[in-house]
Amino acid sequence: MAEQEERMEQAEFNRLLEALQNEQIDSFRGDFLDMHPYVQAKFFSSLDGDERTRIYHYLSPEEMAALFENIEPEEEEVRGLLSEMNPAYAADMLSEMYADDAVDVLNELDKEQAASYLTIMDKEAAAEIKELLHYEEYTAGSIMTTEYVAIAANQTVRSAMYILKKEAPEAEIIYYLFVIDEDKKLAGVISLRDLIVADDETMIHEIMSERVVSVSVGEDQEEVARMMRDYDFLAMPVVDFQNHLMGIITIDDIVDVMEEEASEDYSKLAGIPDADTADRSPFAAARKRLPWLIILLFLGMFTASLIGRFEETLNQKAILAVFMPLIAGMAGNTGTQALAVVVRGIATGDIRSGSKWKLLLKEGSTGLLIGISCGILVTFVVYFWQNDIFLGLLVGTAIIVTLFVATLAGSLIPLVMHKMKIDPAVASGPFITTINDIISVLIYFGMATLFLSYLK
Repeated sequence: MAEQEERMEQAEFNRLLEALQNEQIDSFRGDFLDMHPYVQAKFFSSLDGDERTRIYHYLSPEEMAALFENIEPEEEEVRGLLSEMNPAYAADMLSEMYADDAVDVLNELDKEQAASYLTIMDKEAAAEIKELLHYEEYTAGSIMTTEYVAIAANQTVRSAMYILKKEAPEAEIIYYLFVIDEDKKLAGVISLRDLIVADDETMIHEIMSERVVSVSVGEDQEEVARMMRDYDFLAMPVVDFQNHLMGIITIDDIVDVMEEEASEDYSKLAGIPDADTADRSPFAAARKRLPWLIILLFLGMFTASLIGRFEETLNQKAILAVFMPLIAGMAGNTGTQALAVVVRGIATGDIRSGSKWKLLLKEGSTGLLIGISCGILVTFVVYFWQNDIFLGLLVGTAIIVTLFVATLAGSLIPLVMHKMKIDPAVASGPFITTINDIISVLIYFGMATLFLSYLK
């Protein structure tokens, strides 16, 4: 089914491209504007510079704005696309976009470039955008929109419906109407359904809900996403410290935030500062990845120096070196598993301060059970392989202790980082694996040195 839809979409793209190249404006506009803006953006992104230039001549700034809102605001891509447009055309397009989407675009530009567009934009739109640009990035204020419908508590349903009909075309969402009092403070919320079914002469304060969940303009966007997920909201009001209604955050922005945060956490778990895009050049990708890898390189050298301290033990029993990769690999794997559980729990808010010790106990017990299971199995394998029961017991016991300690380390490190206000995802997979390498070397060779006399 998906392949069939993809073929149909590609056939439609080919027809559009043919109409575009043959300068069949009416045919192109008719087919193109019937498409969903997301599909328009996919087609637009597949074109080269000359073909995109024709589209700028075929579409009005308002039509281009609907398309542009569905393009991911990557810094290089946004700069390139805006540079292709006539500055006045680009400014008009930004004026037609929802304010929060326009802010996302302008945030990818230099301050001088953003200021130049704001200067020639529609004054009213520019004022809204400037207000949002002042908020710190990744906060509720930076992702909220000021295009919403607010009604007064002391008006009738009839007058509220008049306001709704008047302002709905410019509003980003109308499923919720937020109610303000005489001082412009958030007083309540009413759904569109309740407004429609209410009697025309009913006062708004009689049917509104006064229990409104809101967020501060300075709240972290990740916390906002968590709240909207928990409450199943389509929109959430944003207020200042005096409870004045400043704007709303809509579900489409929260989906973008969740994708952004998930991508960021995944990158950190992989030891990458930010996610590499497929089209990033090898030099740019290497520059981003090298710092972490150099740190891990020095940690690896420290691990090698630890092994060197047990040179005498290895000289007397060389077979010990055979099992080192096994123990280190198992320690890294179990530590990474525990790390993933804890980081996910912190990110989703499932781990609260009171449940941290409970989590450590659970993960420690899990690590111990896994270690005992693997340790018993390895003990018998090594015994039948090498015909040395003490070597089997040494390797098996080392695995039990190592996996238990590695699981605790994988759980404890992100919790400590979270307590220190450091993103726990920084305790990345490569980092925790290298730390557990050090732990496994100390445990394994330390035990081997103590019980060397028992080995054949």
